[in-house]
Amino acid sequence: MSRPDWLWVIGLGTSQGDRLTTLTAALYALDTLPGVTLLRASGLYESPPAGGVARGRFLNGAALIQSRLGPLALLAACQGLEARFGRRRKLRWSDRTLDLDLLWTDALALDLDVLKVPHPLLTERPFAWRPLLDVLPDARDPATGAPYARLQPDGPLPGLSRIGVLPNPHPSALAIRPEPVYPNALRPRGAAPSPTSPGSPP
Repeated sequence: MSRPDWLWVIGLGTSQGDRLTTLTAALYALDTLPGVTLLRASGLYESPPAGGVARGRFLNGAALIQSRLGPLALLAACQGLEARFGRRRKLRWSDRTLDLDLLWTDALALDLDVLKVPHPLLTERPFAWRPLLDVLPDARDPATGAPYARLQPDGPLPGLSRIGVLPNPHPSALAIRPEPVYPNALRPRGAAPSPTSPGSPP
């Protein structure tokens, strides 16, 4: 299950310690993984804990990356980063130093024992789909074709506050850009690419 240049949206979250420093460092760590390039970073969102176990308020964001890693290799790399940041998987819904979720990949649905993409709870979690829309506003559910933008209400999202943007770990990164980086990210499989294709300068 490998191919060159997968596009992924990775959700980042934390509820412990210096949360902003953790998310900034995690964003940089993602960008330095072999075969991974950071393309865009989202706004920074704060929300109350979910699930009834965690007590700390969460900071969440998302990163659009390009990766030559296959799904399971990227999952393992993200879990390795979580461990480096002190994540211990003891109790579901508990507070955590760092959470990295594979939320979405371009025009593809995965249903594996250890990985399901899009994330099964993506549409139920504003703290996940709202940052996703920051980095890829035209993203759609690959199984149904429904745009995630349909989830955005006219008014503010209850319990979710945008408090800034994820800091750019290095000025040369293509982070926090208003226009799509890769116009072909959502084209149907087998369709001819547009003149600007992945890997070409936007």
